[in-house]
Amino acid sequence: MPQQIDEHLEVRVTDPSRLYELLDRAEAELREVAFSVGCAGILVTRHDSRRYTIALSDAVPFGETREQVLS
Repeated sequence: MPQQIDEHLEVRVTDPSRLYELLDRAEAELREVAFSVGCAGILVTRHDSRRYTIALSDAVPFGETREQVLS
């Protein structure tokens, strides 16, 4: 049975010039968790131009990062 993973971070952007810095930092933090678990990739979800979630996901192959846009 697949392991249930509930690791995620939320990024709220108040300064658009820092968007990639904030997303990169959050992804790097979750990448460390993903490598320790060894069974999930990272899914970055854009909810709107100022709100993103970065989460470990069994739907994403281990070692990969994928994006989805909800807005």
